[in-house]
Amino acid sequence: ILLVAAMLTTLFVGCTKDEVTDATDTPVADAGTDTPDADTDAPEVEAAEVTGTITVITQRTDLLLEDAPISMMDYAAAFNEIYPGVTVEFEGITDYEGQIRIRMNTVEYGDVLMIPRENFTLDMLPDFFEPLGTLEEMSAEYLWMTDFAYDGMSYGIPSVGNAQGVLYNKDVWAEAGITELPTSVDEYLADLQLVKDNTDSIPYYTNYAAGWPLGGQWEAEAPSLSGDPDWANSVAHQDAPWAEGEPYYVMSKLLYDIVANGLSEEDPTGTDWEGCKGMLARGDISSMVLGSWSIVQMQEAAVLEGLDPEVIGYMPFPYTAADGNIYAASGSDYNLGINVNSENKEAAKAWVMWFVNDSGFTIDQGGISPRIGAAMPSTLQGFEDLGVIFMTNNPAPAGEETLLDDVDAESEIGRWSESYRMRILEAAIGNRDETFDDIMADLNARWAAAREAVGAN
Repeated sequence: ILLVAAMLTTLFVGCTKDEVTDATDTPVADAGTDTPDADTDAPEVEAAEVTGTITVITQRTDLLLEDAPISMMDYAAAFNEIYPGVTVEFEGITDYEGQIRIRMNTVEYGDVLMIPRENFTLDMLPDFFEPLGTLEEMSAEYLWMTDFAYDGMSYGIPSVGNAQGVLYNKDVWAEAGITELPTSVDEYLADLQLVKDNTDSIPYYTNYAAGWPLGGQWEAEAPSLSGDPDWANSVAHQDAPWAEGEPYYVMSKLLYDIVANGLSEEDPTGTDWEGCKGMLARGDISSMVLGSWSIVQMQEAAVLEGLDPEVIGYMPFPYTAADGNIYAASGSDYNLGINVNSENKEAAKAWVMWFVNDSGFTIDQGGISPRIGAAMPSTLQGFEDLGVIFMTNNPAPAGEETLLDDVDAESEIGRWSESYRMRILEAAIGNRDETFDDIMADLNARWAAAREAVGAN
């Protein structure tokens, strides 16, 4: 989880290098930075002895608002009860992925930040982030530690875990006459048509203007369709991942059909991420593909509207795998990392570990705790009632840790970015002179060429 979606705002200290690359460029490590070794034998320091000022960069701008039900400042106050000598400052960035890549061309990209996913490969971790411990020791206590590990060391720890699925308004679906949740994309499309025919609600909201909901949020759903924890690793060995019947094709066709059939907002360029929360709660929007991290935000919006938060429903992605089961991919959201250039690494690590272990953030967000053995959140009880199988991706085989990212970068498709899905949407509304099949053929051709270029067998 996740991801992606996208949801931490960035804190940065205002120092820059002489040259800063364009936002689309991959960040470059500072030339004077050496890769540190994790000091696993260092003696423990008493909390009261930890001092310093740290800047935490986050994509969760909503948690920096003073009227937030629980704000980042509230977490900092609780942290200071244990670590009174540490001052925690926050900076938020809405376009996190785009802006953090620019910041990382300097050494001043905060002390604690969310490790970016776009244009960032695992072999870059030691250049930018401080190791938190060995992969073996961290994996004994936390889930999904292989997501940001390299050469036996862990550089990131999940802020929260997510399951993947679809938000929907229960009252709207009942008004539309829908009595059972869909288990196939055809059923889902039929349900959206019922919403259009029988209610005043927008059947599906793309959040096109925000961008990131079309990127990481859709990408994270793909393994659910495969039912295979090794599916992501297999993609680097496929010449045509967008061939008919493959997860990427099924999801791309669903997005295209939603828009082409008039089941989304009339003007995608006018969508409003913050505004959509209240719109879903009020029933102005019927459904959206988003990770489970979003449930609590939508429920809070319902409360602000004076509505019952239970109006917000969450269902698995509408697809039944070949074995007859419905799967929900689960995994980490953005991972917390420590700037390798930080002058207050001890204080930064104190914040990171406290936030993951003791802050209660995962409970507040209705997310899955990264701590092994923690209880499943009540927000996902419906998945368990439906017999949905939660699935976690397996790590890449030894020697292939960066292979999928390498092929993706060479192809310039950007699996985690919104670009190619925006292209699909734009074609669906007639703003591009290409068909859906044209796009699928182009994506497959670029992927196959990239595989050959990087030597992926």
